Amino acid sequence: MEWEFKPAALLRGEAIYGLAEFRRDLAEEIRNNVPGLDEPELERLFRMLYDLHYWLATGNDYPTFEAQYADQSRVVQMLRAVHAQSAGNVEMLGAILQRLIMDGVAAGVPLEHAVEQAAQLHAQAVAISPLDREFAQ
Repeated sequence: MEWEFKPAALLRGEAIYGLAEFRRDLAEEIRNNVPGLDEPELERLFRMLYDLHYWLATGNDYPTFEAQYADQSRVVQMLRAVHAQSAGNVEMLGAILQRLIMDGVAAGVPLEHAVEQAAQLHAQAVAISPLDREFAQ
């Protein structure tokens, strides 16, 4: 995905872009790059690729993520291809998550609680599929 701003601008508060927007844009990118999938297939693919981005954005290593699909060679091939192109998306998602924490701290919430709040906000965001036509509009 491409943005008119850098993750650093998001961290400085110079740009506004949140989880819902990121997830919507990622879903649209997947829809455009993998045509011909029915909605359930698209949903499964989106969730797996979002999970990959989140996994990497939260400091986890790629080989551990890939290992859970070791018995699915086509999935591993696809994950490797996406991983090779995902640095910008991962950096942006990381900035979004950091911004959530920073906003909590700026509001006077202790860091530990700000991290918990960010996790709760993330859980709320992932509970809504950006592939839902009503949500996407």
